[in-house]
Amino acid sequence: MSSANFGDLTRAWESGNAVADMGESDNVERLIDYGQLNRDCEALARGLLRTGLKKGDRVAILGLNRYEYLVVLFGAPRAGLVPAPVNIKLPRETVAYILSDCGAKLAFSDGPSAALLPSSLRAIRFDEPAAWREFLDPGAFASVVPGDSDPALQIYTSGSTGRPKGVLLGHAGQVWNAQVLSRSRQLQRSSTMLIAAPLYHKNALIAAKIAATAGGKAVLLPRFETRRYIEAIGRHKVTSLSGVSTMYQLILAETTLLQRTDLSSVKAISVGSGPASPALLEGLRKAFPGAGVTGNYGLTEGGPVPFGIHPQGKARPNGSIGYPLPGSDCRLVGASPDEGVLHVRNPGVLIGYHNLPDETARRLNDGWFDTQDILRRDAEGFYYFVGRADDMFKCGGESVFPTEVESLLERHADVLQAAVVPVADALKDQIPIAFVVLKPGATADEAALKEFTLANGPAHQHPRRVVVLAELPLAGTNKVDIKALKERARDYARSAASA
Repeated sequence: MSSANFGDLTRAWESGNAVADMGESDNVERLIDYGQLNRDCEALARGLLRTGLKKGDRVAILGLNRYEYLVVLFGAPRAGLVPAPVNIKLPRETVAYILSDCGAKLAFSDGPSAALLPSSLRAIRFDEPAAWREFLDPGAFASVVPGDSDPALQIYTSGSTGRPKGVLLGHAGQVWNAQVLSRSRQLQRSSTMLIAAPLYHKNALIAAKIAATAGGKAVLLPRFETRRYIEAIGRHKVTSLSGVSTMYQLILAETTLLQRTDLSSVKAISVGSGPASPALLEGLRKAFPGAGVTGNYGLTEGGPVPFGIHPQGKARPNGSIGYPLPGSDCRLVGASPDEGVLHVRNPGVLIGYHNLPDETARRLNDGWFDTQDILRRDAEGFYYFVGRADDMFKCGGESVFPTEVESLLERHADVLQAAVVPVADALKDQIPIAFVVLKPGATADEAALKEFTLANGPAHQHPRRVVVLAELPLAGTNKVDIKALKERARDYARSAASA
């Protein structure tokens, strides 16, 4: 394993634009070059050690995307400390749990997020320039040489199935994945990547680290706002987009703004952190005709991205999440050698779960990580996402994967976005309930959509209710809030039972 420090990814570059921080207002934009970024990372590392913090100590980060957030992400590991980004959309008690679980010795935050911090935890405010500058200790700094088991980052899972788990990611693995992904996605110094997903989530973290690896520019929005995002593409001549399916669905709904914005600079679009339906990918290809559009797969613990382009340059089939990256081993565990639960082994796989030895032993065996995701593989070795093993449910004895029903609904000409959840049923055990957002001006109703699914898919998969919404509820990672939809589905079921 390499002894490279994750925080040194930016050191290869001494000049050139590194970050365009667009801030909360279009009237206030900061452009930072690599020289300044590296000086600030060194000053941050020196400042951390000046306070008495030691190698291995955790440093929490809470706030919206901004330049200083990146300085902590790349600067703290140089000192051997471990950044722990926190999802600020979580309930206060969950944030308190994360801060306690990781044992944060110091926190960095913006103003609104400071209210989530306990008074006993020292905090440096990003939006108090004097306090930020006072903390930094300018000067040269030689990065700590990490050991194989030293974590570079402690990222917390979303907690969708219980309390969030701290995922320990090693320096060498993060450097490996940044380098191999940057090559796979053919990023260059001329690349400009737009980042609007939150930096506490792997999607944005991946984008930031591969942009730095290539020496390109990261255009940083504090949060995802559809119109600002589209306008930023034209304003900064963005070449690479990376985000989650929900973000792209909202972008495609802004047809007028897309038509009047120069989108010709965009050469690559990555859809990750969840299934990308064929309809969504096709919609993106039409809106961005000069871009290669790919649905990608990743999870915090597993690399985080184990798939990319084919080594011989074979075209990725529609719907595929790619071919295993160099250095990434994949196997499918199940009744068929070409479909089953994906296990991955590569340098980027987690070191372990923080303070959870039993969960580590259950999921990690001899370097192989059990993703709990079901995939299939075609004859050419390309992989396809089928669904999470935990999401699959039985309807009348037949297996139903929500992603398959969602993809079917999104093939309908009137449907922009779909989400499917199970609800208990006395006769069938569980039945699918669908929530859909229609395209602007579309008029399809529940009866038409149910008829479409029955005509184009297996009967057991068809949703027994189709609820049309103006928009789907979102969780803090910009993904659909499945918890909220499951509760709403239960309400519909209760209403139907009492009618």
